Amino acid sequence: MSNILFGQKTPYKVVFDVTTKDTVVHQMVMRWVKEIVKSTPDAEIEVVYYAKSLDMITKGKSVVADEVIMYASKNNVTFKVCEAAMKNNKVDKDQLLAGVQMVPDGIYEIISRQHEGWGYIKASR
Repeated sequence: MSNILFGQKTPYKVVFDVTTKDTVVHQMVMRWVKEIVKSTPDAEIEVVYYAKSLDMITKGKSVVADEVIMYASKNNVTFKVCEAAMKNNKVDKDQLLAGVQMVPDGIYEIISRQHEGWGYIKASR
């Protein structure tokens, strides 16, 4: 009898870096999230916001609010915003869309994910 080894599939983990208030980029990021979830339902996805990107996750300003709220309710998709950027942009936690989590430092969050082996994508056009 031969020994057969079954390789374990490498987990799909990606962090998106969003820094722009460009709504085309916001729509693009949500399209990427949708396609990844569709093709790889067990993928882990994190979207991190800092600098000027906070409109994407702010009530009354986001052009993708429904999508953010819907995906934030899933266990494998997280949306995280930099508290320093919130302070700089005068955004209060009550203004955030449901499900958006705060982190002390957006860049540190991204670096931590990269250190854990996550893929990295800078969202821009």
